[in-house]
Amino acid sequence: MSISNYFSLPLIRKFSIAGVILAAFSVIFMSQVGAATSDQAQNGRLVTFHDRDAEHVILTHAQTVRDALSDAHIAVVKEDKVEPGLDEQLVATDYTINIYRARPVIVIDGAIRQKVMTAAQTPDDITQAAGIQLHDEDTTKVGSSTGTMMADGASVTLTVNRATSFTLDLYGTTITAYTRQLTVGKMLESKNIHVAQGDTLSINPDAPMTPGMTVAIWRNGVQTSTVEEDIDFPVSKVQDVDHPVGYHQIQTPGVKGHRTVTYEITMQNGKEVGRKEIQSVVLSAPKEQVEIVGAALPPGSHTDWMAAAGMSASNYGYIDYIFTHESHWNPASRNPSGLYVGLGQTSPAKLSAACPNWAGDPICQIGYFNGYAVGRYGSWQAAYAFKQAHGWW
Repeated sequence: MSISNYFSLPLIRKFSIAGVILAAFSVIFMSQVGAATSDQAQNGRLVTFHDRDAEHVILTHAQTVRDALSDAHIAVVKEDKVEPGLDEQLVATDYTINIYRARPVIVIDGAIRQKVMTAAQTPDDITQAAGIQLHDEDTTKVGSSTGTMMADGASVTLTVNRATSFTLDLYGTTITAYTRQLTVGKMLESKNIHVAQGDTLSINPDAPMTPGMTVAIWRNGVQTSTVEEDIDFPVSKVQDVDHPVGYHQIQTPGVKGHRTVTYEITMQNGKEVGRKEIQSVVLSAPKEQVEIVGAALPPGSHTDWMAAAGMSASNYGYIDYIFTHESHWNPASRNPSGLYVGLGQTSPAKLSAACPNWAGDPICQIGYFNGYAVGRYGSWQAAYAFKQAHGWW
């Protein structure tokens, strides 16, 4: 169609032709943009930032959280808290990063009041930022600033309620202890201290607990020894599929607890011939250690996994049948009761002992279940036959 013919057309038809032309250009343009975006997504990673009430999403080739923040033009100061940490290596294709901004917090500890700038969210972390030591029996309360506290520019307060401090004398060994109980008897009960036959308690159990008082227990005619011992901290392992098996990082270090233990000692001819624990008081409870362990599955098919585990090809079918019916080949499978886990379903304790990172280590699991199949049934073929006949193995 010539230009002159176009301008001679009715108005409605002109708009129709122009719409077709515009649509064609739009398809071409969007195809090019879509191809570019697809290419970027293939080679980059999608990172979502949560910063206060705002959310920012970028596509980036950054290798660390710090670099990703720079690409997003998001600034942080040393008092801010970023999770994962600034130097965390980015290895996955999709990440969520939380930014906790520092704000002023008024910490009230008896007659002492101080303002700290912190991004800490929990009472323990806030008191740590303020340099305040808490005992296990102390309590904290988070509230809103009111009245004159608003002049400090803080909208959050944390109040520390201290437990009663007193001296505990156990069979001649004294320690500084703390309690929130109101009477001596309730204090002894809360600390699992039992006044046995032959023991003497210095104060009536109904006496009120007062700061600085001394509560003593002694035993006549028997030799005792009180020592301080460590309490091991528990360890919690978090499986992270973004890191390969063998990756290990301590996210939150554990802290050992402490306790005093009193032993009754039996002596004969000047030598110790027997020792029995008669009292134990926890001075500080242990704090759990959180560890991140890699759980990314190895590449390849189920056949590749069996081959890597050294299985004979003649057993592939039997193994596949059993694992498909037991776990659908999910190494991290856990039955509803939590009593059985893994490819072939066994107790968590047994599988953890053989394969520490069992949830992301199917090759180790195959080796473990191979030992079970051969040890119990004589062969994978016999294990398969038993599974078919009974529904379990």
